[in-house]
Amino acid sequence: MKKHGQVSFTFDGEGASAPSLYFFEGELRSRGYLLIAGLDEVGRGPLAGPVVAGCVMLPPGHEIPGVNDSKKLSEAKRDRLCKVICREAQDYGVGIVEADEIDRINILEATKKAMLLAIEDLRYKPDHLLIDALTLNLNIAQTPLIKGDSRSASIAAASILAKVTRDRIMVGLSHRYPEYGFERHKGYGCESHMEAIRRHGPCPAHRRSFRGVVNKDG
Repeated sequence: MKKHGQVSFTFDGEGASAPSLYFFEGELRSRGYLLIAGLDEVGRGPLAGPVVAGCVMLPPGHEIPGVNDSKKLSEAKRDRLCKVICREAQDYGVGIVEADEIDRINILEATKKAMLLAIEDLRYKPDHLLIDALTLNLNIAQTPLIKGDSRSASIAAASILAKVTRDRIMVGLSHRYPEYGFERHKGYGCESHMEAIRRHGPCPAHRRSFRGVVNKDG
């Protein structure tokens, strides 16, 4: 039986000879882990919309060309890769926590909850989690990796799934609240978004606990 908790690696990911995106998955399989899931979230910083987590189990020995940190990919590449990931993954799940709950429990706890929901959305329970920079209060072995979406294929795939899911949610919100331009900035605090908030006030999709969404009197 595997011991739960964090798993350490001799290689720390720093230096010139960085390993492939499949290094950590390969190392974990060599230690006997079979169901390895990558976890990542999108949407901690925006002023509106949900925080979304993706969880992806990639098949052993199977590489998906082009998988990388979602922030380094164009929208078209993310959309294409998301379809491939959903088709070829052993398993995948998505967790979503809406703006009102973010306000109620704070963004860090909402991020962790979205990750837990993504795990619950899986058909199979993982025996190891690779997580982008966080640890979860779960009885599952896990490895937090700083900048994990650039170091682990499973985390990168999860970041793509989360990003595509959240972007589609924000486009849907743009149809309900067209005055804010959510389809363009996806809820981030660019100047056009801030001006729309000043002009129209916040809508139900906004995170009222975030600075800039409401004024001192709001």
